[in-house]
Amino acid sequence: MAEAPVFDAHADSIGRALDLGHDLGRSGPGHLDLERGRQGGLGAWVVVCWVDPVLYRDRPFERASAMLDATRDLARRHPARFRLVRNGRELAQAQADGCIAGIPGMEGGHPLEGSLEKLQHFFERGLRVLTLVWNNHLPWVRSCRPEAPAGTPAGLSDFGRQVVRELNRLGVVVDLSHAGDRSFYDALETSTQPVIASHSGCRSLHDHPRNLDDPQLRALADQGGVCGIVFYPSFLDAEACAEDNRLRDTPGFRALRAESEAELFLERQRYLTRESTPLPAARLVQHIEHAVEVAGIDHVGLGSDFDGIECGPQWIEDASCYPILAELLVQRGFGIDDVRKVLGGNMRRVFEQVTAR
Repeated sequence: MAEAPVFDAHADSIGRALDLGHDLGRSGPGHLDLERGRQGGLGAWVVVCWVDPVLYRDRPFERASAMLDATRDLARRHPARFRLVRNGRELAQAQADGCIAGIPGMEGGHPLEGSLEKLQHFFERGLRVLTLVWNNHLPWVRSCRPEAPAGTPAGLSDFGRQVVRELNRLGVVVDLSHAGDRSFYDALETSTQPVIASHSGCRSLHDHPRNLDDPQLRALADQGGVCGIVFYPSFLDAEACAEDNRLRDTPGFRALRAESEAELFLERQRYLTRESTPLPAARLVQHIEHAVEVAGIDHVGLGSDFDGIECGPQWIEDASCYPILAELLVQRGFGIDDVRKVLGGNMRRVFEQVTAR
């Protein structure tokens, strides 16, 4: 683990710091903080700035900027343990100095507000990973969700292709999780750099729109990209998805109340963690194995979605638990070099290549 630290390509924990005042330098509620990350061998974390498109419908740019401010504040308050990085050289130096490397990311292109100038602004603020779209369709990119508004393109619009080309030019990693199938292939066709799907599962194991099918996994690999396997039980297993839907319709879940959306999410985390039948961690391993079989060992990584999900699989409850996943992979016959690739090496390779520009 020390020789090849974990690179988690997607975790939403910075929202707790901004909305609830949590010091992510200390172990606390939720899934990921610097203390549990250190225990779990976390070396690099894509600090995801997700802007709720309903709560911040009229000001996504301002909300994303505030989340980037919170990311910088975490680095300022814990300089010996957490450092923001812009490229592979800075990432390597941070890890050599014993710091978790923070890579600012953004989930969904709506904070760009249709402006390449605002993309440039976010790049100058440190943005190095952009998930093109969340579940809300945009005028320039269709998501994986159904029922798109009239006028939504089938995949990427001309402006959407401009966004991908500008990301390539700047040196920002293109992330295709949440993208619709046509958007996925349009982005691959447009990009001159490897891309990632930061937090997705395998559709052949669970037919969920957030997962990638086998041709997508192969296409991603053919371009040198990486699929980060998500930890969310509902994306990994049909029975877990059905149980999650059932629990969300129970009186106990519907009765949950809190003073803010952020506090309500934590209450839902606690409720679903307590009431759900834990998904066996072996199911997560199966998705990794399948992705490796289809895409190859050099094209599979991790994207937990910690703190963007309510609970993870059994034994993988938070960021201290990455070593358990490593041990499970070894038990399934993965060699140590292959485990290192999956836990961090593959994502690090793409980040180094794209940001070298």
